[in-house]
Amino acid sequence: MADQGVEASQITRSTRDRADFQRRLQAWFVARLPAGSEPRIESLVAPEANGMSSETLLLDVSWAAEGRRDTHRLVARVAPEPTAVPVFPVYDLQRQFDIIRKVEEKTSVPVPRTFWSEPDPTAVGTPFFVMERIDGLVPPDNMPYTFGSWLTEASPEQRSRLQAASVDVLTRIHAIADPEREFPYLAPDRDSDPSALRRHVRGEYEYYRWAGEGESVPVLDECFAWLEEHWPASEGDAVLNWGDARIGNMMFRDFEPVAVLDWEMAALGPREIDLGWFIFLHRFFNELATGYGLPGMPGFLEQDEVAARYEQVSGYTPRDLEFFITYAAVRFGIVMSRTQRRSIHFGEAERPADPNDLILHRTTLEKMLAGTYWS
Repeated sequence: MADQGVEASQITRSTRDRADFQRRLQAWFVARLPAGSEPRIESLVAPEANGMSSETLLLDVSWAAEGRRDTHRLVARVAPEPTAVPVFPVYDLQRQFDIIRKVEEKTSVPVPRTFWSEPDPTAVGTPFFVMERIDGLVPPDNMPYTFGSWLTEASPEQRSRLQAASVDVLTRIHAIADPEREFPYLAPDRDSDPSALRRHVRGEYEYYRWAGEGESVPVLDECFAWLEEHWPASEGDAVLNWGDARIGNMMFRDFEPVAVLDWEMAALGPREIDLGWFIFLHRFFNELATGYGLPGMPGFLEQDEVAARYEQVSGYTPRDLEFFITYAAVRFGIVMSRTQRRSIHFGEAERPADPNDLILHRTTLEKMLAGTYWS
């Protein structure tokens, strides 16, 4: 997630004692691996360029097996500590682990191999899982890739290849057959409300109430009313939504995806939920860059091009994208209001007089409400 302009060095991502965590994780490897393996964590690094939710740790772990000692390059995905003022109310790491495995089983989407899941928080303080580490380039969040990165320096042809391949990933995720049977834990209340979009929006509203801790954000209240007034006439079938569908959650080599990461926001719903998020998150980063007088990335991940590529590959024509892009802006507004409250808690930002200023793109939301954004 974006950091609302706070430099990476200033953002509190974890309150965890790193040395204690490493000691406890090594003890966990000792208990998990066969006797005589003698595992040892050689290095543990927390990347700073992306992510403010679950903690991602890069591990080099050596152990003995079959008469030799090898070092294994791994990633631990760790739920945040309660003291870290988490971005989300629930971190179901086991569910993320299961989704990644199912996506690997059912599709050609490149996901890391998953090795172990530990739901018991007593091991290191919070649940976690371990997967393989894949080499590649990630479009950074902090500073956003639109401000200047390997992607802005790429040729138009290279960016076009990355755009097409990234949209293709969405089509393959959405093509998983019978998603309600494959992912029943993503629709526990289906019988009480058959509308996947209604369930999704209701879940986001509940998240909004939780994230505010009793404080409303007027522009978000108006947005939820707007969504109700502009509800799509037809929702379409529910598919597996990646959730945080954006190029910043992909790794690339030669401008082709080699890993699709971060499944904590996965859900069932219309395809356009992912498409709206995919389009809006780039648009947000691009508008942020141009607002600072930078060129941004015009002509990249534009709505019409993304929709056309999706239709070309999947045979499905995306509908009501203005509704779903607005919904994405609302959802991102909730996340931003929470992360800004988090920064206030840790003394990295001051509380604004107007709660709407918790959201960096409040002007975008206001234009969407007024009907002037699309013109």
